[in-house]
Amino acid sequence: MGLVSGCRHACDTSVVATQPLGALQQHGFDVRFAWGLDGLRVLREARTVVIIDVLSFSTAVDVAVSRGAMVLPFGGRPDGLDGYTERHDAVAAGPRGSSGWSLSPASLLSIPIGTRLVLPSPNGSTLSAEVATTATVVTACLRNAPSVARALSGMQLPIAVIAAGERWGRVDGRLRPALEDLVGAGAIIEGIGSSSCSPEARAAQAVFRASEPALDEWIRDCSSGRELIEAGFTADIELASEYGSSSAIPVLERGAYIDRQAA
Repeated sequence: MGLVSGCRHACDTSVVATQPLGALQQHGFDVRFAWGLDGLRVLREARTVVIIDVLSFSTAVDVAVSRGAMVLPFGGRPDGLDGYTERHDAVAAGPRGSSGWSLSPASLLSIPIGTRLVLPSPNGSTLSAEVATTATVVTACLRNAPSVARALSGMQLPIAVIAAGERWGRVDGRLRPALEDLVGAGAIIEGIGSSSCSPEARAAQAVFRASEPALDEWIRDCSSGRELIEAGFTADIELASEYGSSSAIPVLERGAYIDRQAA
């Protein structure tokens, strides 16, 4: 199944269930790369999973945990959010642009230490929930890519780096490969520095190397960046483009992302 076919059926879980997966699992490599939920399921043998959702789940998590908050990813149905939040003695983030905390990283710059924040996201949160009990799960963005990559050297192999991507249309649409997530994945793979990377992982790494001299421009001018700027979220683009500005290592533990560095 090629990239186009994979994207066409990204929301159809039967694709993974019915296709022979051996060749797609990138066996024999310590560092592997794939897109979205189907890609994560194909690479299910990974002992460590790194989820990349630069605009904006992973960046929002980085900002929040850097402030000492805990982030509980929520990828369920909207009508289940209130109950989930109450059961976990937490507060739910609102829609981007609402008053208070939201998926907008800029809204989380002043979140108090110790806050338990439920963060709904159809991409990053859904991927986090998929492997929460079967692998060590880390979420990374451009801000913390060097710190996360260093931490991965002490984690179990193989490592699957998963680019979340976006959606064509609304949250139930097909997966749209997103340049910012490809760049973010490449930044992690570059930082790991392994000689055992699959060709897919090496391709992501090459994209990061190409983008690095003008990283902020690439993020600002890509489709997702333009979409957020047009909606009035330029500050989120600026935060997401600050490569290496954070030392946080967001690891999913007992259903919540915490900063492993501070733990």
